[in-house]
Amino acid sequence: MASRDSRRNRGRLALFVSSIILGIAALVAINSFADNLRTDIDKQAKSLIGADLVIAAHKEIEDEQQQLLDSIAVGGDRSDEVRLVSMVQFKSSGGTRLVQVRALEKGGFPYYGAIEAEPQRASSTFREDGRKALVDQTLLLQYNAKPGDSIQVGKQTFVIAGALHKIPGQTAMTATIAPAVYIPRRYLDETGLLQKGSRVSYYHYYKLPAKTDPDKLVKKLEKRLDEAGFGYDTIESRKESTGKSYEELARFLALVGFVALLLGCVGVASAVHVYIREKLATIGVLRCLGVSGKQAFLIYLFQVMAMGFIGSIAGAVLGSLIQLYLPELFKSFLPVEVTVAVSWAAILQGIAIGVVVAVLFALLPLLSIRNISPLITLRAGIEHVSKRPDKLRWGVYFLILAFIFLFSYFQLGTWLQALAFTGGVLVAFVVLALIARGMMWLVKRFFPVSWGYVWRQSLANLYRPNNQTLLLTVSIGLGTALIATLFLMQRLLLSEVAFAASENQPNMVLFDIQTAQKDAVAKLTKDQGLPLLQQVPVVTMRLEELNGLTGADVRADTTLEISKWAFTREFRVTYRDSLISSEKTVEGEWLGEVKDPNKLVPISVEARYAERLKAGLGDTLVFNVQGALIPTVITHLREVEWNRVQTNFLILFPKGVLEEAPQFHVLMTRTQTDEQAARFQQTLVQQFPNVSAIDLGLILETLDDILGKISFVIRFMALFSISTGLLVLIGSINNSKYQRVQESVLLRTLGASRRQILGINAFEYLLLGALAAGTGIILAVAASWALALYSFEVAFVPDLSPLPPVFAGITALTVFIGMLNSRSILNRPPLEVLRRETA
Repeated sequence: MASRDSRRNRGRLALFVSSIILGIAALVAINSFADNLRTDIDKQAKSLIGADLVIAAHKEIEDEQQQLLDSIAVGGDRSDEVRLVSMVQFKSSGGTRLVQVRALEKGGFPYYGAIEAEPQRASSTFREDGRKALVDQTLLLQYNAKPGDSIQVGKQTFVIAGALHKIPGQTAMTATIAPAVYIPRRYLDETGLLQKGSRVSYYHYYKLPAKTDPDKLVKKLEKRLDEAGFGYDTIESRKESTGKSYEELARFLALVGFVALLLGCVGVASAVHVYIREKLATIGVLRCLGVSGKQAFLIYLFQVMAMGFIGSIAGAVLGSLIQLYLPELFKSFLPVEVTVAVSWAAILQGIAIGVVVAVLFALLPLLSIRNISPLITLRAGIEHVSKRPDKLRWGVYFLILAFIFLFSYFQLGTWLQALAFTGGVLVAFVVLALIARGMMWLVKRFFPVSWGYVWRQSLANLYRPNNQTLLLTVSIGLGTALIATLFLMQRLLLSEVAFAASENQPNMVLFDIQTAQKDAVAKLTKDQGLPLLQQVPVVTMRLEELNGLTGADVRADTTLEISKWAFTREFRVTYRDSLISSEKTVEGEWLGEVKDPNKLVPISVEARYAERLKAGLGDTLVFNVQGALIPTVITHLREVEWNRVQTNFLILFPKGVLEEAPQFHVLMTRTQTDEQAARFQQTLVQQFPNVSAIDLGLILETLDDILGKISFVIRFMALFSISTGLLVLIGSINNSKYQRVQESVLLRTLGASRRQILGINAFEYLLLGALAAGTGIILAVAASWALALYSFEVAFVPDLSPLPPVFAGITALTVFIGMLNSRSILNRPPLEVLRRETA
């Protein structure tokens, strides 16, 4: 019966199918891509780090620690690498750039994967053929250089042996942020870059014997490695961390796709509601012939299930095709080559989710079938459905929320985040629905009776029976909210770092300035016509004790809330007698100078960092400065504006303590033009090759490029939501076309002109589009405020310029689609339409 009854209505049911196709396509595409990525990470895990084991240190290796490193290499092989950031100069163009210099020792690294270069032989020969360097391909293009040209690194000049394309584990994004220059390790000392206080990292790559398990070895040596302050990474740990990072991205995008599916299900509920109202006479006849309410309900439930199944299959096929494009879309972020393969698990999951969600949302209008009276066949004007509350409807609402919660739980992995997502979806739907209801009530309550007929007729359509106000506000409003939130957050985050273009703000930072060079670098800066905006000393130290507890105590007692990373990281602190403009007192009193050297040194700690340390006023800390222990006490907590272009620090010392400690200096200035910045950097490299300069304008451009790529990915997924919302709009308007035919024909019969009916429809869709888009934008502003305040912890100063185009575009699109679907009514005489609709 379900099959027979659907024969004359399959065109109408196709709208129902189309509502869920894109949502399922988004889910299947993302889950298929995630499955393929997971598989490829497993297959290419060894090439992520290029070795069985990597040990990293951020300070010079002591003799005892060197013995530990040597013992690990017994029976295998080891390659050593020194990393530091430095300025380099291209001799052919004179251009300078801050890069990551990687000095690689002779050896077999990478043991897995390859350093991809052009010519390829340069990836190995550069370590053996004298002063040769591998330079990142993007740098060569940027500075119009090529293999055979020369590059100056510190005091030494190297011949460019080849263009560097890829390093094990590196993504295109990280190459953009920190382009690499490889040089042989034996020439690093000649560059003069290894100065006291320079920020240098030491990496040791191991190829272990075949029978040695890297993870078991690390677990056995964990205590000794932690005590030495070494970081370590194995193939399994890198695979796990890499997989986890990209799984979180895939989960987030899957949630965006799930929102598209929920939007489609709103269209499902609307389409089924209209479909059932048109089937009332048929259902009444079936009831007269002895069909029970339950049987009638099952007939149309089977139709919905069949359509949901067909739509889900179509969505799964489309999603499998879309995933062919995703590796290209995400390639900037991926450390491995992703192969494309059909993921049957993702397809089956998508089909199951599509059928379940479609049925759940369709149940709300379907439940009314059980209470339709056979009397409707005799008296069509009577109320055909009982007004008594249906307890099963509340059960369906509960099932919908439970399904959303369970889906989000399996995507996010925690109950709290799943609850937050479910609550957010519920709040969004409720707010949109309340605003729509409120608009309907306001129009009805304060109806402008003095307006012209066309205007009054359009406004009345907003609250008349079978109106579209609620449906369109929810579906189009939620899709608009996603896009508008994205634009607002992108611009808000960019505004946080747009300081480089601000008047009188520094846009050039010089660091690694040695104490003996401080005055000379300052003089050079002034001679170049640049201002000295800030000059700050920086001292490197480690935390030795916190309230009498050492790192060994914390590692031994897992019940302590103090994290062991506090004892392994390096702190870079400064000293001065006053707070600066980016700092504000939270608690305590800042004592800017030490009066009694025999007492504990009073220090200031950034308030949020103090919370992470589980420390507060009165707590004691002992710092190790190049072997000298300095006992301190926290007497001041302060809040720091980290987005300000100033040297901000977690820990601040007073004057009179660190003046004689090993230190380097940071200088901040401002250049007016790119030419002035380039000229200054060239002179700086020539006179002080160990001093590095960061061009904040270049950093801003890089960040803008990164955020642009990320936002494109998110917009790509949000497009599914917008497209689904438009499909729901088309379906809703198409359904309303059947509902509004009689009144339109009646108006034509009573003498209304084609122009008047066109005006009524156009103004109605204009109001609906404006209401839906406006509601979505209001929700987007609220969501952006919450994200800025609670997630990104930045001041909410939004740039509203993208919102008018979004509002105008969605409104215009609504009017266009509405008028397109209404053309069949406007272009035919009333009698022809009446005959066709009553046939």
